[in-house]
Amino acid sequence: MNNFTFYNPVKIIFGKGEIKAVAKEIPADARVMMTYGGGSIKKNKVYDQVMDALKGHKVIEFSGIEPNPRYETLMKAVELARAEQIDFLLAVGGGSVIDGTKLIAAAIPFQGEEPWDILSKKTPVTHAVPFGVVLTLPATGSEMNSGSVITREETKEKFSFGSPFTFPKFSILDPETCYTLPPRQLSNGVVDAFTHVLEQYLTYPVNAPLQDRMAESILITLKEEGPKVLANPTDYDAMANFMWSATMALNGVIRVGVPTDWATHMIGHELTALHGIDHARTLAIVLPSLLRYKKETKREKLLQYGERVWGVTAGSEEERIEATVQATVNFFESLDIRTKLKDYDVDQETIREIVRRFEQRGVKNLGERADIQVSDVEQILTMSL
Repeated sequence: MNNFTFYNPVKIIFGKGEIKAVAKEIPADARVMMTYGGGSIKKNKVYDQVMDALKGHKVIEFSGIEPNPRYETLMKAVELARAEQIDFLLAVGGGSVIDGTKLIAAAIPFQGEEPWDILSKKTPVTHAVPFGVVLTLPATGSEMNSGSVITREETKEKFSFGSPFTFPKFSILDPETCYTLPPRQLSNGVVDAFTHVLEQYLTYPVNAPLQDRMAESILITLKEEGPKVLANPTDYDAMANFMWSATMALNGVIRVGVPTDWATHMIGHELTALHGIDHARTLAIVLPSLLRYKKETKREKLLQYGERVWGVTAGSEEERIEATVQATVNFFESLDIRTKLKDYDVDQETIREIVRRFEQRGVKNLGERADIQVSDVEQILTMSL
């Protein structure tokens, strides 16, 4: 096992009816900005529950944070927050709203030229406005980590950042808030969480059996509970298991002491930036080809994954690896997630554009072994056509 430092200060409040806990988690004298997306929280009554819990607080609302949150939109929230002297944020939504709120929190006190530098130049975040979360869509794990991914519409760029200052103070996870989610968002959530685990697990062995078993338990739970959630979104137990699995997939626990990959995410972000493809669907496109392309350096873990998660034990090693990758593809497809670029009307021209952008930015040394270069990215995407 590799050396590691683990830090996660997020307080999780889990279960039905727990939105009321917002009242005691936010300071009584706080000036609160509530951030959310397109208004679904008003249809499913989450908005009403949150506002009831915020009675007595000064509350400013900021709505309209998009899926794949846009920098331009978030800067409007920053301007409003500064004008209203906001000192606490409450993100009510899924990963996009939470990610966007993390940038708002960091940007309000930002002293540099412009907050985009936090993403494009990796300017360190040294202070952020505190914020909490009411989660309504399990997927990204953003409710229990410090990371954020933001798109700049003007330049069609999508970058990430993270900081010890952008962990939520608390996150409320009530599975009942997810009962009205459309099938597309549920499918995306399952695939997103599943791929998060694989990016931390399908690398190479470092004698970390506990991390391996924990990762495998999340994968197996998602494999079993994901279809149940799609079949019956009001199955509380299935939704609760899915919700907690998505949080556990990216809260830092399974990544300690082991190598991690993230090349699939780096490549997938470009597909979202250029074509607006749902984040989870870009992962489902890139991951199978990347696993096939890097099967030699990932051989031991691919064989382990196949045996422990999919029960693949018959045939030669080559046959077992292919059967394992295909089982992953079949799982994604069973959730109505297509896994080829052609399914999204993306062709070779986009691949050339991604290569050009990576070369321009000097992207190199991706993957757990830092051995994926731009030419490899081109090959992986070509295999995904």
